[in-house]
Amino acid sequence: MASSSFSCFCLGLGVGAAVGLLLAPKAGEDLVGDLRERAGEGREYLRERGGELRTQADRVVERGRGTLSARRDQLQTALDAGRRAYREAAQGEWDLNSGSV
Repeated sequence: MASSSFSCFCLGLGVGAAVGLLLAPKAGEDLVGDLRERAGEGREYLRERGGELRTQADRVVERGRGTLSARRDQLQTALDAGRRAYREAAQGEWDLNSGSV
């Protein structure tokens, strides 16, 4: 979804630049200066937005790692409890069988 928004942004930037060239009431040098300024603003926007997205991605990854670690610990605890229950049941059955022989 972010890729689609970025594509739309780039398309809008290109269309806006083309319309600006066609309808520009300024001289060529002034127009080129304005376009460079706008391009610089666009680069700055993309740089800032990229940093924000990177920060958000880092947060999501960290949250995922924490969740994964917690789930792994829960699973290990459940496995250990299952093993203990099996051993106790097997031991109890063995005790019952050896007592009746």
